[in-house]
Formats: sequence, C-alpha cells, structure tokens
Amino acid sequence: MQSIARELNLPEKQVAAVFELLEGGNTIPFIARYRKEVTGGLDEIALRAIEDALEKHNALLARKATVLKTIEEQGALTAELRKQIEACTDLRTLEALYLPYKPKRRTRATIAREKGLQPLADLLLKQTK
Repeated sequence: MQSIARELNLPEKQVAAVFELLEGGNTIPFIARYRKEVTGGLDEIALRAIEDALEKHNALLARKATVLKTIEEQGALTAELRKQIEACTDLRTLEALYLPYKPKRRTRATIAREKGLQPLADLLLKQTK
C-alpha cells in the first residue's frame, strides 16, 4: 500500500480508504460521487489508477505464490531464491527468476519418449521405400 501511494504520489490514508471501499464491493463511479469525504475528494482518474495498481499488486502476489509452490514441489527452492522471489516488485523480474524452473510443455512426442517409444520412432524413420 505504501509503494502504491508513493508511486501515485498520493497520501497513504487516501489510498487505504480507497482499498477498503473497493474491497467492500463499491464501484469507482459510486466512490467518486458518494464517498468523497472518505477518499479526500479523489477524482475518478485517481481512483482508477489506485484500482489498477491494486489489481497489479494482487496479481503479483498470486503469481509469487504459484511460483514458490511450483519450485518447492520440484525441490529446488533455496532460502536465497525464496528471498529474491518475495522481494520482487514487478512481474517481469519474477518471471525471469522463474524461467529456469518453469516446467517444459509436455507434447505427445515427449510423452511417447517417456514411455520408451523413441527406438521405434528411429526405426520407422530409417526405413526406405
């Protein structure tokens, strides 16, 4: 919340009030028209900027949780890596940290190789007409 307030150059108290109203299910037009006393008179543009920043923050938190869970399931999560992931402030950096641990896409060919069908495929490719 502090980082969002700093980023948007708004008082933290106003940002916190908007967070509470948005989490309470209120819409931006409603807040802009009827909750000016709570938000300190913020206009719709500032409210939308706060809402967007909140959505980005929540998406980043959800992605961090997914990345941590996936890497931990692989048994490759170290204390240093956990610290780096938790300290990430943008999605691009998080994805760069996750890239070496990201599971590869499983195609039909990789599934066939796992089942031991590679020698059969090689034999079929060596056949001549």
